[in-house]
Amino acid sequence: MGNFEKYLSIWVGLCMGSGILLGQVFPDAFQVLANLEYANVNFPVAVLIWAMVWPMMIAVDFTSLKQVGNKPKGLAITLVVNWLIKPFTMAALGVFFFKHVFAGMIPIEDAQGYIAGLILLGAAPCTAMVFVWSQLTKGDPAYTLAQVSINDAIMVFAFAPIVAVLLGVTDIAVPWATLILAVCLYVVIPLAAGMIMRRFLDARNGQAAIDGFIGMIKPLSIFGLLATVVLLFGFQGHVILDKPMIIGLIAVPLLIQSYGIFAIAYGWAWLWKVPFKIAAPCAMIGTSNFFELAVAVAISLFGLNSGAALATVVGVLVEVPVMLSLVAFANRTQKYFPSDLA
Repeated sequence: MGNFEKYLSIWVGLCMGSGILLGQVFPDAFQVLANLEYANVNFPVAVLIWAMVWPMMIAVDFTSLKQVGNKPKGLAITLVVNWLIKPFTMAALGVFFFKHVFAGMIPIEDAQGYIAGLILLGAAPCTAMVFVWSQLTKGDPAYTLAQVSINDAIMVFAFAPIVAVLLGVTDIAVPWATLILAVCLYVVIPLAAGMIMRRFLDARNGQAAIDGFIGMIKPLSIFGLLATVVLLFGFQGHVILDKPMIIGLIAVPLLIQSYGIFAIAYGWAWLWKVPFKIAAPCAMIGTSNFFELAVAVAISLFGLNSGAALATVVGVLVEVPVMLSLVAFANRTQKYFPSDLA
């Protein structure tokens, strides 16, 4: 991890501040950008989301799926935590805090938006940053890639139904057409484009060409993320200036969810005696979020100025320091896990 990625939370925080400032200084310009949309899909943000997502999708190698059958425990933990536990605990925490603990502190309609944003984060397991967390814990790279590939394949089909069910349970209207469109735009199409580019690069010079290209366009992904944050906080600036405590309130369930999910996955791996090089990445995948997708879908479903979009952006700010603390914890406790991959 380079210094830029290591201090990503600082850059995100600076972009949040810059977005708020620019939104107040140039409100007309931000309004013009907000109006560039069709079917609730904002074109400037869509371009930036593609810049974020496409490089990550090139890294996904679906041929690695055949390797998973030899060591099924890590995969089982990842899939159960990601798809049967995490989305529902995140929804429950959102409802608990914003409908009960924080009730009376914020308007009901705003609370609904924050819950929706938390649901979107909880239903989108990590795709890209998990490679960083895996590397920092010296995880098995081939197995991590296989886990990510399977999660991406499942996400294509499961993300929209799970989000729709949870939004319905929490009494939030579900615009099915927009939800499906967002999943197609930000998962299916980038994934297909990534597979095509990966095949093209592989035919030219194998894995070396793939790694070289991903390294070359990596700054594009970071730029897309930071520019999206600037836009979002430019649109949300008035809300944050009026109610700065909202950021802290949204962070509370996110922090509990992150550390709680890690404890479940990591503890389960310890009980099953899963080797550390598999246990650490499988816990990281469940803990981390595909926040790029969550941000994109929140914008498409509820709008740039929505509480849902704000909640997903706060997820970006919270995630990096949380994950770095968990990487440090995992590395300190690796002696309690088997070290071999046999």
